[in-house]
Amino acid sequence: MSFQRAARAALAGKRRACWFLVAVTICLTVLSASCGNSSHSSSASHNAYVTFPTKGSVALLHLNDSTGVLSLGAQTPSVLGTSPTGIALDSAKKFLYVGNTDPNANSVSVFTVAGDGTLTQTGEATMIGASPRSLAIDATGKYLLITTNFAPNQLLVFSLDAGSGAMTQLGTFAANTSPGDLKISPTSNFVYISNSDVGLITAYSLDSNTGNLTPIPGSPFPAGLGVSGLAIDPGSNFLFAANHSANTVSVFNINSNTGALAPIPGSPYGLGTATGPRALATDPSGAFLYIANQDSGNVSAFTIMAGTGQLTAITGSPFSAGTQPLFVVADPAGQFIYVVNQKSTNVSGYTFDPTTGKLTAISGSPFTVGSEPGGMLITH
Repeated sequence: MSFQRAARAALAGKRRACWFLVAVTICLTVLSASCGNSSHSSSASHNAYVTFPTKGSVALLHLNDSTGVLSLGAQTPSVLGTSPTGIALDSAKKFLYVGNTDPNANSVSVFTVAGDGTLTQTGEATMIGASPRSLAIDATGKYLLITTNFAPNQLLVFSLDAGSGAMTQLGTFAANTSPGDLKISPTSNFVYISNSDVGLITAYSLDSNTGNLTPIPGSPFPAGLGVSGLAIDPGSNFLFAANHSANTVSVFNINSNTGALAPIPGSPYGLGTATGPRALATDPSGAFLYIANQDSGNVSAFTIMAGTGQLTAITGSPFSAGTQPLFVVADPAGQFIYVVNQKSTNVSGYTFDPTTGKLTAISGSPFTVGSEPGGMLITH
């Protein structure tokens, strides 16, 4: 081989080695990025909040997107004599509103929500003159509605300042006797309040321009004995009511024009061995209904027939929960169901089968929160 040919061969070898090193470097970079993204995905989470009436504080919870595991985060400073219970988050996720039910408080605290989900109270709590029990914000995020469950029983309407979160009272309306749960239909402006002592549901229509409330024709509507928790499907077609004393659940068609309620054929539905239904929720698709049974410490599960709202018990129902479950909350992402257990001071978490609705306990459930919870919501 001549000197020139040898030189060319050596140069070619160096080029091949160089390209090999470049290829290896690219592969390692891609692999590293892939592993990093995988690790980030597995630890990604969104937030939830739970109120602690006996501690006078609100806690941040982290909900793992992949596993559904809950972990306890930062808590607001304890303020004794407040008994925070009802809770609502504005549509922009900038402000959290908490009702302080203690008779010495009778107020609503407003918290700013930081990027990491931590809460900071904005000034002094807003006095409202009576014990605020249930809170709900309408779909536009303009109005906060609050029921008070000590005489006089009222439904209060506040406008919300989008920049500061400040509350301005617009009106006061009758809430009937013993007002309990409060729900606003997600695709319309119909407002429903459960009245447990008289087994009725009081209903209003909310004017999205003024915040004024108008009674819905036929209100109040008969429900079951001890009606407590309410739920509305995502399409605002049906309202579900847990009748605590009757051990049943009522299902109503919602008139899309007027908001009037009409019981569907077969309503109310019995719960079998489950007793003391307290609260209920549908999954985000509106295919399944889950009911927290306070007295029997379990969760009833039903499929909801599209178009009719008729209920069919899911195989395996009722599913075990903790002691005195008060609330059931569906993850807006559509994967998990959580039940808040008052006396066992924990939260039971479940995945649900998207085809059958059957519940399976999440690994590590129930998740201890350390104090009796009063209310819970998951960010959306």
